[in-house]
Amino acid sequence: MNNLGIRPGQARSTALLQLATEIPAAILARTLGIHTDVALARQRLSAGDWTTYAADVSRRNHTTTSHSWKDARP
Repeated sequence: MNNLGIRPGQARSTALLQLATEIPAAILARTLGIHTDVALARQRLSAGDWTTYAADVSRRNHTTTSHSWKDARP
């Protein structure tokens, strides 16, 4: 690929930076099979801030209505 002028390393780096702005580093690392330190470094470079993600999720209002099959009426 390099002989053709295609630089897969650059595309991979760009893709990692983009993903780092969209998902937390721990999920990025697990999904791609990379070390967490690498994912954190990419996240810092991309200016993605996921440090408060878990706290934000835990504060969300989870008002879901549970329906049982017994409650269903024909």
